Amino acid sequence: MSKNKEHFKTLLLARKTELEELNAISADARDTVTLDQQSVGRLSRMDAMQGQAMAQAQERQRGAQLMRIEQALTRIANEEYGYCEDCGDEINEKRLEVDPAALFCLKCARANER
Repeated sequence: MSKNKEHFKTLLLARKTELEELNAISADARDTVTLDQQSVGRLSRMDAMQGQAMAQAQERQRGAQLMRIEQALTRIANEEYGYCEDCGDEINEKRLEVDPAALFCLKCARANER
């Protein structure tokens, strides 16, 4: 792999920071919906509940992304980064630029989708 692993480590750490900041910002949106049913209409309550559910789903996605980032950082530390988990071949650098936490080469990723 010709690109320095430090480059990918920097990308991963930047993305980790960004996700953690988004989690902190969206904390209010995840709070339990408490609306006075007398002063707020049914549609407003439904909108608030839908907004809460969307915020919770986004938090779960960010959590999964953070876990993948942590795993990639561990692979960098263990000198295992950049190799496909299935076939052991090097993962293309262009793929790692798009998704530095990628576990699989493109061929194996496509095979796993089926």
